[in-house]
Amino acid sequence: MTARVTFRVDATSGKARLGVIDTPRGAIRTPAFMPVGTAATVKAMLPESVAATGADILLGNTYHLMLRPTAERIARLGGLHRFMNWDKPILTDSGGFQVMSLAELRKLTEDGVEFRSHIDGSKHMLSPERSMEIQKLLGSDIVMCFDECPALPADRARIAESMQLSMRWAARSKEAFGDRPGHALFGIQQGGLERDLRAQSAEALRDIGFDGYAVGGLAVGEGQEAMFGVLDYAPDMLPADKPRYLMGVGKPDDIVGAVARGIDMMDCVLPSRSGRTGQAWTRMGQINIKNARHADDPRPLDEDCTCPACRGYSRAYLHHVFRAGEMISGMLLTWHNLHYYQELMDGMRAAIAEDRFAAFEADFHARRAQGDIAPIS
Repeated sequence: MTARVTFRVDATSGKARLGVIDTPRGAIRTPAFMPVGTAATVKAMLPESVAATGADILLGNTYHLMLRPTAERIARLGGLHRFMNWDKPILTDSGGFQVMSLAELRKLTEDGVEFRSHIDGSKHMLSPERSMEIQKLLGSDIVMCFDECPALPADRARIAESMQLSMRWAARSKEAFGDRPGHALFGIQQGGLERDLRAQSAEALRDIGFDGYAVGGLAVGEGQEAMFGVLDYAPDMLPADKPRYLMGVGKPDDIVGAVARGIDMMDCVLPSRSGRTGQAWTRMGQINIKNARHADDPRPLDEDCTCPACRGYSRAYLHHVFRAGEMISGMLLTWHNLHYYQELMDGMRAAIAEDRFAAFEADFHARRAQGDIAPIS
């Protein structure tokens, strides 16, 4: 096992990149999708079940874990990997996004963000230094620098001010992180939809120097067309020899479009959240298992899928248990969704290796355009 986190690009197809992030806890094949374990669990899934879908890495949320059960308690119990029974790599976000979106009575200053917990109203302060301390206590393999992420739309002055603050916080995060062999620190590019601000942010991050770089400040209300417009140039502003991570994305077509534009890593709660609300993602698009048309349908969600939900259960059964409010509904649909997402990543990695990503992308969109129209047999 290597003592440091390294990255290599093995093949390209257009802008799409095939690579590997090597960590002491295992290799992360890129492009990679990271299931989200918000509170030290991927909802409705056992860790070994998540691993069985093909996931190489999970994401944990600093904000949620610092509030409950606290990072200090997790550290006393052996760190996040042992606590949640996951021995593969873990990436933790900095807490900045959740502070802005969930916390109450926020007060933003140069020092950080003072806020009250959305759980019990308790008062907390999250700064670059405290974020690094929490993520160190958790023991995550990939640590994100502390940033501010304003929702879009926002005026240019607000975006510029936020970006500049995030770059100052990035420098403080790097200093507080220190030298930690076996762990990586990623910087986060900000700048909203403004190309020149994105360039300024990328330059500042390169000057500081990070083990990887995220494209932040997207998937916050701007829509896919605007997001892709930024991704047409933003990844190219970041070092080509480091992994590029698009935060909080997304739907399958978002993911394919991001990989086509040079993104290596993504995360999103969507596959697990959709599973709990009766939504299944398949090669043919999205299926709403709540719909009455599934009540007598003996077919699986996807004839070609090998997940437990598709191997052993019909749409009629999945419709029934969802309508009945049974827990197995969320379990099976989440397992299917996570399996599909990892299957999608496998397909893209194979296409890049064979330099046929454009054909893969065209076939992906053609299948979704055709939709779920197979007759019931």
